[in-house]
Amino acid sequence: MIYVMAVLATFNNQDTVEIKARGRSIATAVDVAEIARNRYIDNLAKPKITIETEKIMDGDAVRNVSCMTIELSKEGTEAKEPLKKAMAPKEESKPVSEIK
Repeated sequence: MIYVMAVLATFNNQDTVEIKARGRSIATAVDVAEIARNRYIDNLAKPKITIETEKIMDGDAVRNVSCMTIELSKEGTEAKEPLKKAMAPKEESKPVSEIK
């Protein structure tokens, strides 16, 4: 929950948040992104997810470690405009004889 609160606090100052994780922490990063997106923040765009592999020296051996970056960003107001127009109440249609 601490990570979720950190994401929410960052959204107060910025429009984009990157959540980065390596190895076994990837599951936690995904949970944080989903909790923030589904429970607390309504106007988020679809997350941008990047995966990669880092080579890490472990003594004399080289290990491959999986890495993930989840980028959460707020939707722009332009994307909401067509929806607002579609949801607006329609004007009553007038008969042709009343139109001047």
